[in-house]
Amino acid sequence: MDRQRIVVVTDSSAYIPKEAQRELSIPVIPLWITWDQDHLRDGVDITTSAFYRRLRESDVLPTTSQPSAGEFEAFFRQLGSRFDAIVGVFVTSELSGTVASAQLAQTQLPELPIRIVDSRSVSMGLGFAALAAARAADAGKPLDEVMAAAEKMRERVHLLFVVDTLEYLYRGGRIGGAKWLMGAALNIKPLLHFKDGTIEPLAQVRTKRRAITRLLEVAEQRLGGGAMAEAAVVDAGSPEEGDALADQVRERFGMELIYRTTVSPAIGVHAGPGVLGLAFYAEG
Repeated sequence: MDRQRIVVVTDSSAYIPKEAQRELSIPVIPLWITWDQDHLRDGVDITTSAFYRRLRESDVLPTTSQPSAGEFEAFFRQLGSRFDAIVGVFVTSELSGTVASAQLAQTQLPELPIRIVDSRSVSMGLGFAALAAARAADAGKPLDEVMAAAEKMRERVHLLFVVDTLEYLYRGGRIGGAKWLMGAALNIKPLLHFKDGTIEPLAQVRTKRRAITRLLEVAEQRLGGGAMAEAAVVDAGSPEEGDALADQVRERFGMELIYRTTVSPAIGVHAGPGVLGLAFYAEG
């Protein structure tokens, strides 16, 4: 019996670096960013450097939206002409309607085997789940096992990140005005993580250096004495800080390879420039 050709796809909020994919190919459907009169495809119509430069300078906060069900249907149909089945691993449904759009398109294509996985995360929290599925597909695993690989990684991966300013969380309606004013006055640098698909606070620290120190401490606690299997450091328009964090992770946890990538503009809209994050999972 011929091996089933399975393709794993994701959305642009993952921003998986090329070196992490190696020989894998993971097609990406872009999220949308609306800014003044501009309607931009995330990762296609604007570079991350240009996006974060404009975000720092603009008085207008852009908005984001998921691909429509029609866009997903066209995306799936195009892939269905070359593959036997599709596994889609997408940004958390708690923050985006991407999963819902993909599921609606799925109902319009009953002839094409499609599996949809809610990653319950973003950035490389999502990226590692998509990579796990793509590696399973590349190894010739059947469709249900490819989907299960993403679901298993979803439970293993951690995503910790430091927000440089509370302004964008406030402007996007994620926190109230009183908390924003107090945080700004105290120069709070929140340490956040994903829990059950939503952003939750871990610590409130008064300097970014201390926040990074706390991030590394939490990562070590979560490893429970074990070793990191893979790790990725992400930044939002602050590559020097990202490189410095990667060096600390490499030295502290004995990692030879730390993947480096940026925070997708579609995510950066809500978190703001200067964000630093670490996604990782333990061996075993």
